[in-house]
Amino acid sequence: MAKKTVASLQKGEGRTFTKVIKMVKSPKTGAYTFQEEMVPNDRVAEFLAK
Repeated sequence: MAKKTVASLQKGEGRTFTKVIKMVKSPKTGAYTFQEEMVPNDRVAEFLAK
């Protein structure tokens, strides 16, 4: 039963969102922080361009 569920996830069905991690530099301290967000696949480039 579990094999069928795992196999269907590997086919790409239902993969409409991508977890995007962006490194952002703090203007106050100069340290880098990571901004994580789940975005739709078609808006990944838009998120990274911000």
